[in-house]
Amino acid sequence: MNARHQKIIQLVNDKGSVSVNELSQLTGVSEVTIRQDLTALERENYLKRVHGSAIAMDLEDVGARMNTRFPLKKNLAEYAASLVKDGESVFIEGGSTNALLARSLADNPSITLVTVSHYIAQLLKNARCEVIVLGGLYQKGSESVVGPLTRLCIQHVHFQKAFIGVDGWHKDTGFTGRNMMRSDVVCALLDKGIEAIALTDSSKFGIIHPYPLSTENHGFRHVITDSLLPENALKCMQEQGVQVDLIHEAAAIKSL
Repeated sequence: MNARHQKIIQLVNDKGSVSVNELSQLTGVSEVTIRQDLTALERENYLKRVHGSAIAMDLEDVGARMNTRFPLKKNLAEYAASLVKDGESVFIEGGSTNALLARSLADNPSITLVTVSHYIAQLLKNARCEVIVLGGLYQKGSESVVGPLTRLCIQHVHFQKAFIGVDGWHKDTGFTGRNMMRSDVVCALLDKGIEAIALTDSSKFGIIHPYPLSTENHGFRHVITDSLLPENALKCMQEQGVQVDLIHEAAAIKSL
């Protein structure tokens, strides 16, 4: 993806809808080139084309939007992808950054991706990697599955790493979720005792939601987020033995 494509995605997500003419003026290329760009970006599910315009993908129903921090989220996803080894099976939960992670891994035929997100599964319909979609109660809003059957599936499918989106973190509560059923799925993942990695931008820190994302014996020990993480949150997690990888928008990496 080139810099112009990233700028188009950011403009569309900022405004919700942008005309071909406006995109042409803002990027300094012809309308013919913009139409070609939009065709390519629609094919990859970054946006939708309508007559004379591009509109943002409606990702509210999958829990998050690829918003104004798209370049940073892409860097977070690409760094997370670099931690996955050939031949591994990897669980990817929901959220926009995890969707970008799934895209980053899609062309590796030696990797198996496991997910509860039907949105992510749809993104991977032409992928070279293997895809396992777990069963359960389908949440139409989040396009994900939850509930006892999902827990059972998690217990019987093996993977080396799990990348999990979170809704909040506070020093008094740790990581929390806003959806009870989704949080239950995350706790089932943590119960496996595998490497569970919180993949999120720094806007979630300092926020408290009702449902804890931890179990009696297991919690997150690895966090990938951006360099705008508040210093007090970083210090608190370090004191708890959590590895924190800070990603800058220019993709510089600092592991703490």
